[in-house]
Amino acid sequence: MAGNLSFDLGSREFVLLECGMTAETAPAAPVTADIAKHPPSLRTLFFAFAKMSLSGFGGVLVFARRAIVEEHRWMTAEEFNETFALCHFMPGPNIVNLSLVFGSRLRGIAGGLAAFAGLLGPPTLLVTGLAAIYGHFGQVDALRRVLAGVSCVAVGLLASAVFRMMSPLLKKRDVLGLMVMLAVFAAIGLARLPLPAVLLAAVPLSLAVTYAKLRWAR
Repeated sequence: MAGNLSFDLGSREFVLLECGMTAETAPAAPVTADIAKHPPSLRTLFFAFAKMSLSGFGGVLVFARRAIVEEHRWMTAEEFNETFALCHFMPGPNIVNLSLVFGSRLRGIAGGLAAFAGLLGPPTLLVTGLAAIYGHFGQVDALRRVLAGVSCVAVGLLASAVFRMMSPLLKKRDVLGLMVMLAVFAAIGLARLPLPAVLLAAVPLSLAVTYAKLRWAR
């Protein structure tokens, strides 16, 4: 059937597409499709990551996920999890690796450098100034109590980021993925096993589980 047919039922209009689906049930275009056609500029990348880093008291991961996934919609939640998981296996700080990988993905090497500079440049200047102040007043009891309170907030922010990153697994009801995640948490967080040893066991297991799920889906 050529073209679209529309008719009015009461106060709502329904449009029948050529594929026979209503406009309400037609699948939305992937977020990354628009990003690939219209990637953010180098200036936008720099200031976006500068904002993340300057907001990230106690850790940038929470604010990075919020900006990339929720605010700018540069990635889906699943894509962010996959990219951040990749950054775990690269040497260096995870969030720094994320800035380089993400910026390079959108704007090549220049994009990676812009995101990297935005992430580290402004905080470096700020922390250098704060370090000089702390050198003079670090022994003040009131300041030490304030810093202890800030550490509690940092733990809460990190916990919220973990639960947000778990949401794709919960929505998909990925029981096997959740079991692998809990096993890694128990091995590192509770049993205090060495991180390299846990990764050497968990990564092949996770890949095997994913491969088996894809084969089963076919």
